[in-house]
Amino acid sequence: MRHLAVVGFALLVLVGSLGCQPPGSASKADVDAISAKQDEILAKLTALEAGQKRLAAAPAKRPGPPPEDFNKVHKINTAGSPVLGNPDAPIELVEYSDFQCPFCDRVRPVLKEVLEKNQGKVKLVFKHFPLSFHRSARPAAVASMAAAEQGKFWEMHDVLFENHRSLDSSKFEEYAQKAGLDVERFKADLAKNKAAYEKKVSSDFSEGQSNDVRGTPSLYIGGKKVRARSPEAMSAMIEEALKASGG
Repeated sequence: MRHLAVVGFALLVLVGSLGCQPPGSASKADVDAISAKQDEILAKLTALEAGQKRLAAAPAKRPGPPPEDFNKVHKINTAGSPVLGNPDAPIELVEYSDFQCPFCDRVRPVLKEVLEKNQGKVKLVFKHFPLSFHRSARPAAVASMAAAEQGKFWEMHDVLFENHRSLDSSKFEEYAQKAGLDVERFKADLAKNKAAYEKKVSSDFSEGQSNDVRGTPSLYIGGKKVRARSPEAMSAMIEEALKASGG
């Protein structure tokens, strides 16, 4: 009806544009012009209505995640997590990681350089965050915890990352041997404590989600998320965290 009203109004305008003429004096050309204009207006209105219907039927766009807050200090429970570097260092560099993540592998030399440049100031704390689409990441996390029972978490950590492109749970015993583990003890610890290891991995993952981990690796210095992952930028964050802590 709305379209008809608009068309009718358009026709009145067109007829009015012919001027004051006696009845029957409009030429056939004038009538044809009005008819053509009517068809044109109706086609445009029909297309407009179809577009409005498509917009109405389209699903509402989901709001994206809020922007990351790099000034927020997150509370991260690091008790019982593997530590690399001086355990008494005042500043924690926390890494949420996945053993199948190529980006986690690439950041390893950077983190090593940061520890070397800031000896006595910072320690690296490892937290598990196995992503669901990395099928072997969670079993690898569990295996690394069995290695930690022998004090060789970081040795196993390195071997797992060296094989991250073809990580295979059937080769964990082979990896354990390369890491210098007592393989029989590794197997026994894995069988005996698997439920506890799984619980710890799940706890790390849930805590990571609450601390705005959006992917791996996610790094935190003094509780603040790291934006720039160069040794220089992270060293500057360490100094800032030391000042904030009064160190």
